[in-house]
Amino acid sequence: MPSVDPTVTIKLDHHERKVLPIKGRKNVLITSALPYVNNIPHLGNIIGCVLSADVYARYCRLRGYNTLYVCGTDEYGTATETKALEENLTCQQICDKYHKYHKETYDWFNVDFDHFGRTSFPAQTKITQDIFIKLDLNGKTEQQTVTQLYCEKHQSFLADRFVNGICPRPGCGYDDARGDQCDLCGSLLNATDLIKPRCKLDGAEPVIRDSNHIFLNLTDAQEMLEEWVNKSSVEGKWSQNSINITKSWLKEGLKPRCITRDLKWGIPVPKPEYKDKVFYVWFDAPIGYISITAAYTPEWEKWWKNPDDVKLFQFMGKDNVPFHTVLFPSSLIGTGENYTLLHHLSTTEYLQYENAKFSKSRGVGVFGNNVADSQIPVDVWRYYLLSNRPETADSQFAWVPFITANNSELLANLGNFVNRVMKFATAKYAGVVPSYNVDGEVEQKLLAAVNELIARYVDNVETCKSVRAGLKIVMEISSLGNVYLQDNKIDNNLFTNHRDRCDTVVAVALNLAYLVSALVYPYLPSTSANIQRQLNAPMRQITDAWSGKDIRVGHRLGTPDYLFKVIDEKRADELRSKYGGQTSAAAVPEPPKAKRGAAAKVVLLNEAPAGVVKTPEIVALETGIKEAGELVRRLKADKVVGETFQAALADLTSKKETLTAVVNNAGPSGTGAAPASLAKKAVVPVAAKPTEVKKDTAAVSAVQYLWNGWGWIIRE
Repeated sequence: MPSVDPTVTIKLDHHERKVLPIKGRKNVLITSALPYVNNIPHLGNIIGCVLSADVYARYCRLRGYNTLYVCGTDEYGTATETKALEENLTCQQICDKYHKYHKETYDWFNVDFDHFGRTSFPAQTKITQDIFIKLDLNGKTEQQTVTQLYCEKHQSFLADRFVNGICPRPGCGYDDARGDQCDLCGSLLNATDLIKPRCKLDGAEPVIRDSNHIFLNLTDAQEMLEEWVNKSSVEGKWSQNSINITKSWLKEGLKPRCITRDLKWGIPVPKPEYKDKVFYVWFDAPIGYISITAAYTPEWEKWWKNPDDVKLFQFMGKDNVPFHTVLFPSSLIGTGENYTLLHHLSTTEYLQYENAKFSKSRGVGVFGNNVADSQIPVDVWRYYLLSNRPETADSQFAWVPFITANNSELLANLGNFVNRVMKFATAKYAGVVPSYNVDGEVEQKLLAAVNELIARYVDNVETCKSVRAGLKIVMEISSLGNVYLQDNKIDNNLFTNHRDRCDTVVAVALNLAYLVSALVYPYLPSTSANIQRQLNAPMRQITDAWSGKDIRVGHRLGTPDYLFKVIDEKRADELRSKYGGQTSAAAVPEPPKAKRGAAAKVVLLNEAPAGVVKTPEIVALETGIKEAGELVRRLKADKVVGETFQAALADLTSKKETLTAVVNNAGPSGTGAAPASLAKKAVVPVAAKPTEVKKDTAAVSAVQYLWNGWGWIIRE
């Protein structure tokens, strides 16, 4: 039997019972943004919500908090209908197919949900309709007429994504622009403005018709919502970008927001006059947290209508913030019922892949179905993603640092510390913990240093101030262990000639390894289990302090094992090639063909292309473009027109022009020239006919190039 202080151990039984709030206990309800079901998640999706929330849920459990962590796939809406058309499947078949991919991915990453559900389950319909009915009865909704395109051939209103046509912007004329955006010039569009619009489903030319829709009256809700935001953001210590994004919405003034759509795949609106409409996905999706809890337990109201005893923590990327701080709480408050509202919001920026965006269509980046194929252990992936969590700015996934993190940090620090003390204890002490004393000066200094780091660890993770910093602190504690062994010269001489000193060093180091197994558990659960298996010790709590004597004299250890293995640095090129997508000029897809006769034009950039060194200026411009774009899309969705919209659009365009100029001057290597692979090849300008090819490579290499999302184009 293990001989360990029972006051520091804990048994995790959350999968052996239904987790319900307990009066007088700290009850923590955790959600991560529901991943949309129409794709396979990539590393950016994983670190942005589910993995970050998993760290916090595991932390809370080891603190002894009564914790429930729920998530699931968001399955309704236009994107599902579009994907079903692309794959010639029904919407339900698409949801079944991709829910499985999501579940398998998160299982592989050891994400420990209490329940991972789906918004297409019956509970979602019941709870969403119930919330709407209460809002409607309380006078929180209103009807407005919206002008939309209608396909007479299949007799249905068309969502923006189901309409294509000629871009109306002067100088563009791209003949395959979507109803919401032109992929050639980047302009945001209204479907009704397209020239010669056509239905994506059957090619018919739609007509303009009016459609009545239901709007949530956010204007009347603003005062109450603002009061709640001011209170909750302070008490819950929201991340700063969450506060900034929310207050920008409030500062502009909330406007009624449409919560219905003319679609088939969604939750029906429970009013006879709206029998052919469904709820907008961003009205019903956050309600999915509630319905997924209801699928877990019929006593879901004990979590979701219990604000006095439950604290709600939510994790997501920053683009989801307003839906969780404005729309969702406004809906719950508007019912007049006592719902559990957001306490803390933890958000991330974006994770890029080797200075480029993840793109499934172009094969760029690592996706959920790739990670297992790499044959790299899951905790290496978790470590690198969490140590590079984009908390205050965008971060990068790159293969060389990824391999370095394994070899120089995990293996050289944590792996070395645990393996060194375990092998020595097994070889010299037959795997039995010797007598020891922690009252000496060296041990007291170690205890003080470790306890100071524990306090910082708890401060960062408890309030989600910095999940990333918590992992860094764990590695600092492990490093102290290495220094402790090194400074005390643990070797045959110490064992033979200074036995009492050797006994204490070995025993204290083993105790420190036990502490590390607890602190690292939220981040690297497999590694934590391996350390505890080697120590032959039960799960340890995360405590506020460390005594240095959790493992008692005479305790028998398990068998030493390696925590990590070296990854050959040469694999970086192999993996980059495998997941880098189409990087050669021949492999880059041709840009879409512009309308014949349209002038060749420079396409403004949203972000710097792969190969361009991201200077602080470029990073700042990219951030500004994202924020300006979010404002423009929000104003467009809220149907704000006139000077306010035009000023926002002008600001976005100006930022894009500045970035384009900066990137053009920098080039992929700071020279203003095209990549070498393209400089050696004939290049077709975007609007040129296929036969109009510039064959003078000397002239081609002298001109400047811009990236339009599909390839480099000539700047005339």
